[in-house]
Amino acid sequence: MSAPVQDPRLPDLRFVPIESLIPHERHDDQRMEPLVRRLREEGVMRNPPIVAPLSADDGPAARFVILDGANRVTAAIAAGLPHVVVQVVRYGDPGIQLSTWFHALMGFPHDELGIKLAGIPGLECHPETLPRARAILARREALAYVVCGDGSVDTLDGGADLRERNDLLNAVVDSYRSDARFIRVASDSLPSAQARHPDVTALVVFPHFEPDEVIELALSGARVPAGITRHLVTWRALRLNIPIDRLADGSQSLELKNRWLREAVQEKLAQRRVRFYEESTVLFDE
Repeated sequence: MSAPVQDPRLPDLRFVPIESLIPHERHDDQRMEPLVRRLREEGVMRNPPIVAPLSADDGPAARFVILDGANRVTAAIAAGLPHVVVQVVRYGDPGIQLSTWFHALMGFPHDELGIKLAGIPGLECHPETLPRARAILARREALAYVVCGDGSVDTLDGGADLRERNDLLNAVVDSYRSDARFIRVASDSLPSAQARHPDVTALVVFPHFEPDEVIELALSGARVPAGITRHLVTWRALRLNIPIDRLADGSQSLELKNRWLREAVQEKLAQRRVRFYEESTVLFDE
């Protein structure tokens, strides 16, 4: 009897050594501590991090760049887990899109933000109109631009190469992240952000990154600021709920763990406990 045909929508899920995962972005300390606590309290890892192989060989010795889930992986390291279950995707697949988050700052005075930015060595600030700032950033002739509630716009620039420019981006985010609450938004429209959050006082708009830049930064040891890159993945695995005891077990080989995972997924399929949602979904219990 021939083997059953695998549903092409099923994600590529596997156990991997935690040391094989390389982040491309900084983790967020404020989000990591609650994640560690939730891992221990719930006893499961609900959603697997999204990773991409760093080479054509994605066998047992492969290394992966973390596209989404740096905080979950950092929490797993803090919890002492030797292995983690990931969803493997590949740049270039039609179901993978890389876009950008922007930071909407809440209640942060314009003057104070300007002083902090002016104090970053090597960073140049230039007043511009909003259309020109958008054009300059689209051509990657600027690092970012800031739209303030008083209508002013400043472009930010500096750095001679990708590494230096990334260091400056981190310095920009560091200048406000400890003093201001901010949310991630997908639109570069300040009025749109203020319509949903009236206390937004400024919007920091970042450039679009290319996949090769993400991989280059990861391999170099550099990290983009947390909450900038946004990977949209078709057929993303959610609510997998892998037991922490299974992840923490150092006596079982990866081969045995992956065999258990394949059998667990097949059992869920047989019990009709797997759902494929093609429409956009809103979750209220994250």
